[in-house]
Amino acid sequence: MGRLFAALDDDLKSFIAEQRMFFVATAPLAIEGHINLSPKGLDSFRVLGPTTVAYLDLTGSGIETVAHTRENGRITLMFCAFAGRPRLLRLYGRGRAVERNDSDWCRFDGLFPHYAGTRSVMVVEVERIADSCGFGVPRYNYLGERSQLIDYAEKSGPEELTQYMAENNRESIDGLPGLRHCQV
Repeated sequence: MGRLFAALDDDLKSFIAEQRMFFVATAPLAIEGHINLSPKGLDSFRVLGPTTVAYLDLTGSGIETVAHTRENGRITLMFCAFAGRPRLLRLYGRGRAVERNDSDWCRFDGLFPHYAGTRSVMVVEVERIADSCGFGVPRYNYLGERSQLIDYAEKSGPEELTQYMAENNRESIDGLPGLRHCQV
């Protein structure tokens, strides 16, 4: 039986910290728009308060999460226990992207390791916290982080990454505005 929580207590924070991966889901307002679901890893998630969390948004091929939250704010984060006792945790809320040029960038940037290719910090004000059993989630053994994303960003360098973002992160697959610094 699932439970609702008013805030992220120590037990929930501990569960989140143990997970090596989480998922992010967003959707545009348009009925014909594409729902986006992305896995996230690395040391990229932080609990900032009882109902506030943040994670690093690293350079990738799409910009759906940023575009969707800019349009409507809706975002869901899900953590799954792949080891230990079965459990799922969903954080439903309103998100916003904080980019390097934003006035509050320095408030969040220092909370995370420096990764080449960081394009924004996604900050989420959590409105609903719910867990469930997770009995259907298989068990997996953690083998380690993949290095390709960070290796690619470091090899590319700042100028090439800026060009890549301008070409690939200007707008979502549904035509919604993406990164502000890439807008023409």
